[in-house]
Amino acid sequence: MAYQKYTELEVWKKARSFASHIYLLTATFPKEEIYGLTSQIRRCAISIPSNIAEGSGRQSSKETTHFLSIARGSLFELETQLYIASDIALITEVQLDNSLVEVESLGKLINGYKRYMDTITQKPKNLPTTIK
Repeated sequence: MAYQKYTELEVWKKARSFASHIYLLTATFPKEEIYGLTSQIRRCAISIPSNIAEGSGRQSSKETTHFLSIARGSLFELETQLYIASDIALITEVQLDNSLVEVESLGKLINGYKRYMDTITQKPKNLPTTIK
């Protein structure tokens, strides 16, 4: 199976851009949050493109799908942390809304890529399972 280089994948490019956005967004967080929410949010943001890249480097589409699932989980975790950041007034409602638009867009790209990889993973139907 020929794999596209991960740096050419739109989903990876979007995830990388979003991670940069999150770094800029959290740069204004108070210093006392550096080892708390700031660090956690940044780790999640970095995890998304990193897992897309790692999955793309795997030997099978099943392994790639596994890492895409991890990336999606990190995206959901990040979304929750953004809500919390808004709840405690670390980001504005506008910043939250703008970030959630990006979360939704990135989630759709991850899901689409995952669905594509799932179709590669599925075995053809109606073929004999044993050779006679």
